[in-house]
Amino acid sequence: MKYGISAFVTDTSLSAMDLAREVEERGFESLWLPEHSHLPAAADTDPDSFYARLYDPFVALAAAAAVTTTLGLATGVSLLAQRDPIYTAKQVASLDHLSGGRVMLGVGAGWNRAEMRHHRVDPATRHRRLAEHVEAMKALWEDGLVRYAGEFVSFADSFAYPKPVRKPPVLVGGMGPGVERRVLAFGNGWLPIGVAAREAEGLGRRIDALRRRATELRRGRVPVTLVNAEPGPAAEDAYRRAGVDRLVFSIQDTDADVVRKRLDVLEVQRPPQ
Repeated sequence: MKYGISAFVTDTSLSAMDLAREVEERGFESLWLPEHSHLPAAADTDPDSFYARLYDPFVALAAAAAVTTTLGLATGVSLLAQRDPIYTAKQVASLDHLSGGRVMLGVGAGWNRAEMRHHRVDPATRHRRLAEHVEAMKALWEDGLVRYAGEFVSFADSFAYPKPVRKPPVLVGGMGPGVERRVLAFGNGWLPIGVAAREAEGLGRRIDALRRRATELRRGRVPVTLVNAEPGPAAEDAYRRAGVDRLVFSIQDTDADVVRKRLDVLEVQRPPQ
């Protein structure tokens, strides 16, 4: 089992550099950062919400890369349907190249419909856009001349460098009924979110079905990373039996002292490596 940390890095929190050092020093394998470009105002909007204050995850992960040596650098999740895939492919490849091949790309279609519309994305098309954006990015990571033609993304023969040290694995986030199809269509792994230990058996059935289908399609074993996992030996045992490969523990608070204390607790609860 691998263990990661997901946290909110904002302009008022522990810095990305300090957080990354703390996570790596405690022996965690990876750091996962979420993404929101902005927080559209509504009647109940809190302007100090971390959703409004998040750093761009690729900028924050680049800062984390500069002060760590082995820590995996992951998005959990990047809202690729709202992003320009050509520029994002360059960002991901640059981060992976500079970090020596440490990037994992967790992706999702998003939930904030107002945010999507501000990006001129029709929420009804977000899943199709996500698929195309991932496919176009993967094309740009290939050697030589590359091209792509789709409903939302098209580019003629092009060169794009730097190339990633390794093609970053794409982990498709979500718990909806269609997520397994998306994993098999364009992902390298599944990123379920917030499954309680008492619900691990049901998750295990979905994982088994996903892996059986992957075998039928002559694909390799599909790795599964659970975000917002419950800590502790009993929970880990339940997740392990379900077939989960990596547990990512989430830290909701942004106060620096609280984050450090929470990391200490999670370090103690994690089994010896």
